[in-house]
Amino acid sequence: MKARELRNLSKQELDEKLSDLNKQLMEVQFKRRSGVEKPHLFKQIRKDIARIKTILKENKEVKSEKR
Repeated sequence: MKARELRNLSKQELDEKLSDLNKQLMEVQFKRRSGVEKPHLFKQIRKDIARIKTILKENKEVKSEKR
């Protein structure tokens, strides 16, 4: 998922995506321990979570600066 795509989403949509990615991460971790899951998914999901958290933080800082 690209950061440009994420910046166009609303806060509610970002929160929903973050929740979904956290669930996916738990599933991938479980499957990873059993040796079934593809290893690249773990890193990809973690990076997507970090991107979303960064964008949420940037949006929060921008709103606080406007006040």
